[in-house]
Amino acid sequence: MTAGLAPDGASPSPPILEIVRDRATLRLNRPDHRNRIERADVDVLSKHLTSVDGNPDLRVLVLTGTGSTFCSGYDLGALKTEAAEASVTEPAPDLFERMVDQLEDLRIPTICALNGSVYGGATDMALACDFRIGVEGMELGMPASRLGVHYYLSGMRRYVTRLGLAAAKRLFLTGVPMASDRLLKVGYLDEIVTAAELPGRVDALATLLASRAPLAVRGMKRALNAIARGNPSAAEVDAEVLRCMRSEDLLEGLAAWKEKRAPVFRGR
Repeated sequence: MTAGLAPDGASPSPPILEIVRDRATLRLNRPDHRNRIERADVDVLSKHLTSVDGNPDLRVLVLTGTGSTFCSGYDLGALKTEAAEASVTEPAPDLFERMVDQLEDLRIPTICALNGSVYGGATDMALACDFRIGVEGMELGMPASRLGVHYYLSGMRRYVTRLGLAAAKRLFLTGVPMASDRLLKVGYLDEIVTAAELPGRVDALATLLASRAPLAVRGMKRALNAIARGNPSAAEVDAEVLRCMRSEDLLEGLAAWKEKRAPVFRGR
């Protein structure tokens, strides 16, 4: 089995975190319900992300699902309960939004292995990842306007900054699903592969990302996200540039380039 993608047939459960050497895999695991995200799963996902962020040995995270659908989105039963609660009291902070923002801000590169179609809030989870590889025949469905849901700000910002305003409006305002070929054209998908090819392609990309200098990767990822949000800090970027200039990783990278060998970066 390729590290990062679990076989089908596992018992349904909350999201599972698996760690193999320098790679973490976060797997949605309710295939009987198309990997829907239940209310309690949001806290589980957040705790898993905190664990990953605090593990200095990890270099890359893969987000995927069990079965033939990546995720059907947030549980509509839970959404109905939250709507009822909001009608009688001041709503609490959107924990799902916070969790997805946490995924976007993860210090290591992230890959979403879209093993099937993706809907609702899960479309934003995938968009919060740095790379998305999808399978042929998958689709994206954003039913917010069909349900009467007003999407949260950071999710709409991700759609607009990554896909453009026209694509974001089409998906949010019409609620009409978008097929994989169109998702590739608008930039939601980086690649489309067959289901059989997905594990190997994800493994290859994860291995490549894990081989890069972690200090430089972390700093540039943070800066690029800040640029997309419109709030980059020149002082913070300059500090990361200086940190990398003074790092052992830079010396190793230059030596490996000169010696025509693969570098061995240690993140210091």
